Amino acid sequence: MLWLKALHLIFMVTWFAGLFYLPRLFVYHTMSEDQPSLDRFKIMERKLFFGIMTPGAILTIVFGLWTWYANGWGAYAGTQWLHVKLALILVLVIYHIYCGKLLLDFKHDRNRHGHVFYRCLNEFPILILVAIIILAVVRPF
Repeated sequence: MLWLKALHLIFMVTWFAGLFYLPRLFVYHTMSEDQPSLDRFKIMERKLFFGIMTPGAILTIVFGLWTWYANGWGAYAGTQWLHVKLALILVLVIYHIYCGKLLLDFKHDRNRHGHVFYRCLNEFPILILVAIIILAVVRPF
């Protein structure tokens, strides 16, 4: 059981590292003007999204569900904190997919946002992370 939790947390950290860094790359990409830099950012963004973020997201969810199953699906029945945590994870998955859409926009030179937009977007997963950790550790409901 503890190995499942450890693996869940390891891949959650991996996923969040990507969620924090990809919008930061978008900031720098938006501010770049020379072709070699633009091409470099496209490569970095693609490798981060497909090589780190997406596997991290999938494995976070797999080990989270496995941990839940190992505890017994009904172990947390009626606990509101878990429902809120699962809703926030769904929001993170949607955010992840949206980052993938932005990645494709950059890939095809269709970016429509400035660096300030990406700086703001970069703050969003921090709020979700804080909420999820409080829900999982404190279980306030």
